[in-house]
Amino acid sequence: MEVINALGRRKAAVARVYVSEGAGKITINGRELEVYFPAPALQYIVKQPLAKLDVTEKYDIKVNLDGGGYKGQAEALRLAIARALVKIDPENKPALKAEGFMTRDAREVERKKPGRPKARKRFQFSKR
Repeated sequence: MEVINALGRRKAAVARVYVSEGAGKITINGRELEVYFPAPALQYIVKQPLAKLDVTEKYDIKVNLDGGGYKGQAEALRLAIARALVKIDPENKPALKAEGFMTRDAREVERKKPGRPKARKRFQFSKR
C-alpha cells in the first residue's frame, strides 16, 4: 500500500495526514501523539475514527499540524484521519459519516467590527 494523504481543517487549524501500513504509530510534527496531546480527551478525539473501524493497530500516521489551538488541532486531525480512511476503503464512509467524523465544522471566529469592543458586543447605552 502506498502512502495515502488527506487534509482536515477546523477553526484556524490545518492537519495534513500521511497514512501508510504499519503498527499504529501516530507522529505529529515529529513527536508522539502522547507527547503532542498530553490530555487523554484529545487523544481520544484523534483516535475516534480508527477505533470506530477497529484499525487502530493497522496504520502508521504521520501528521503535519499547523495553526489554531489544541482542541481545534485535535478535531482537524480527526477529520483528516477519517478522510484518509475513506480514501483507503470507500466502504468505510457510511460508518464514519453516521458518527459525524466526515463533516467539516465550518464555524469560524467572526471578525471584530469597527467602533465596537468585540464582534457583536456594543458599548453600554446611556440615555442621558
